Amino acid sequence: MRHMANYDFMEAMRNTNQWMGATAQAFASYPAFSAAPNPWLQWVAAWGQVTERSFQRMITKPDWGIDSITCDDGRDHLVQVKPVVSGAFGDLIHFEVQGRKPASRQVLLIAPMSGHYATLLRSTVKSLIGDCEVYVTDWHNARDIPVSEGKFDIEDYTLYLVDYLNHLGPETHVIAVCQPVPLALAATAYLAEENPAAQPRSLTLIGGPVDPDAAPTDVTDFGRRVTMGQLEHTLIQQVGFKYAGVGRKVYPGLLQLASFMSMNSDRHSQAFSDQIMRVAQNTATEHDKHNKFYDEYLAVMDMTAEFYLSTVERIFKQREIALNQFTVAGKKIDFSKITKVAIKTVEGAKDDISAPGQCIAALDLCSGLPADKKASHVEPEAGHYGIFAGKSWRENIRPLVLEFIDANSGATPAKD
Repeated sequence: MRHMANYDFMEAMRNTNQWMGATAQAFASYPAFSAAPNPWLQWVAAWGQVTERSFQRMITKPDWGIDSITCDDGRDHLVQVKPVVSGAFGDLIHFEVQGRKPASRQVLLIAPMSGHYATLLRSTVKSLIGDCEVYVTDWHNARDIPVSEGKFDIEDYTLYLVDYLNHLGPETHVIAVCQPVPLALAATAYLAEENPAAQPRSLTLIGGPVDPDAAPTDVTDFGRRVTMGQLEHTLIQQVGFKYAGVGRKVYPGLLQLASFMSMNSDRHSQAFSDQIMRVAQNTATEHDKHNKFYDEYLAVMDMTAEFYLSTVERIFKQREIALNQFTVAGKKIDFSKITKVAIKTVEGAKDDISAPGQCIAALDLCSGLPADKKASHVEPEAGHYGIFAGKSWRENIRPLVLEFIDANSGATPAKD
């Protein structure tokens, strides 16, 4: 009950700050005050607007916002997001382009479960749906999942990926981003023994911790410094009475957000101060750079406690993937059994979360894979976010990924 009270207290503080922002904006915008304009009141209204928006976004799942796309025929085609496989902890969704022949490339984009929603990959999806049939793993917020649905750890995550690949079939090309990289590799190795015909054509692994010790970062140092008991005692709470997952043990999204922002607190403080001034001066817009970034960044989701703790213990501390000792549902996973799936790793030279060396370790791990089925790329100026979004992704990495997919599709390359 103590941890449930902590969860409800955090939600109460978030709600209070949202209310204070809305109240400040309403008070400072009172029509009578306009008779004698006061810069201080303008600043209070601006502070209230930015504050209310920020704290409200923390409990709102962002929309994909991909309504249409212009195809090769020069016409705009509507895009519908359709769930094709539904589960308690996540869905497999398809971005179906209406009125277009199915694209020759079929891509499964595996989104991370690391505090943010799959919509964090919105720009990645946008860049691919013109040339590919795109499927995405859309993970659910743990606070909304009843305790009766059971646990969800990294083994369950891996089995969800196995189910998705079984459903999509062998013509699938997987792109895994960040946290799910080692688990996408594990799902492929699992299928190599259990159902070889369902293995994907290719795996593109982007900035993930296959071997965290290959290149230490602040993230890996934290994992080594802190004991599992400390993590469980300080970070794990129980969902409060407001949500369907009441009583479920989670690593709360609000706590994760506090951790994210503390790493660059000065930069975030300055960004919010600048935005308040822009609102006060009437130079801010609904879809300006600040709002586009923070509407997504502040939208956080709870992770199940068992998923977070098993990730830290088994991926980072015990290095089960790196040492080829990972098990799923009692079955030992052997990465040397991957012999036909082409694998490409992508790393950012300036990635301070999954530093260069951590992801490329997958190639050595797959000792049964011929050299001509292995490829790697290090993007010189890219940080962690840049390797799957932004200029580096659009101009350099995306063309390489599509070229790799075509080279291993067994079909005539589609027009980019």
